[in-house]
Amino acid sequence: MHYLDFEKPIAELEGKIEELRRLTSDGGLNIAEEVGKLQSKVDRQLRTAYSRLSAWQKVQVARHPERPHCLDYVNALVEEFTPLAGDRLFAEDAAMIGGLGRLAGYSCVVLGNEKGADTEDRVKRNFGMARPEGYRKAQRLMELADRFKLPVVAFVDTPGAYPGIDAEARGQAQAIARCLEVSMAIKVPFVAVVIGEGGSGGAIAIAAANRVLMLEHAVYSVISPEGCASILWRSAEHAKDAAEALRLTAQDLLKLGVIDHVVPEPLGGAHRDRARTIQAVGEAVARNLRELIGQDGGQLRTRRREKFLEMGRQGLA
Repeated sequence: MHYLDFEKPIAELEGKIEELRRLTSDGGLNIAEEVGKLQSKVDRQLRTAYSRLSAWQKVQVARHPERPHCLDYVNALVEEFTPLAGDRLFAEDAAMIGGLGRLAGYSCVVLGNEKGADTEDRVKRNFGMARPEGYRKAQRLMELADRFKLPVVAFVDTPGAYPGIDAEARGQAQAIARCLEVSMAIKVPFVAVVIGEGGSGGAIAIAAANRVLMLEHAVYSVISPEGCASILWRSAEHAKDAAEALRLTAQDLLKLGVIDHVVPEPLGGAHRDRARTIQAVGEAVARNLRELIGQDGGQLRTRRREKFLEMGRQGLA
């Protein structure tokens, strides 16, 4: 397992447990009681550490390489998933997942940012940073959902939209703006879940939903802590300070009214029990879809618009 900086004491204890288990298998020794005591200590330390995570530590947890990604949720929760590719203008973008399937028994359009499972896959997926064609694919699929009266479910996990020269040359800002415009226009239920990082416009482009959910240790912000620190302090070394100032944790955003619900993670974070995390997200999405499906399309659109306009009014007030 990949351990984060603040998990070093836990890593040492789990290393001892692994050594004892090897001794048991090699020499036939019965050390179950000792292993049980150490495991109890690990659980206590995990509970203590994860109950008081700083904003910067939550950023680290949200970026954990073993955390379940978009395709993990799609493969586990979406039956008969049929990927739909391309923006019909330029190319297919592997960083943006899109397609049709059945989630909790409902036919729906599924969108999401995919970071990749290993080095080769991460390069292919551009580390979850979509280019304009990815956002144009997303808007095409949202329009498709609206045409056929299908709810939209989005899994958000990106550092942000790709800032490269080629993306800018092909109209990155316009693609994101148009994606937001379509999000505010569709008359179908729309549920978004921030499962890891929700970075800047690249995240909100597919998260301007009727219901926005966040995993307990996910983060969602207008800019990364490193980017904010580089602007304000001219140094990424102040990323910890920036993380605190940005109010990017699920708990802060729930208080501010930016999101609607926090989905609890297993003890020690989503990466320690991927199956339980995916199940919890699936249940939360299903519950919100049940509440939204059947509501008048015009009211869904109006409430979605008012929801996001109210955030701006609160900020001005």
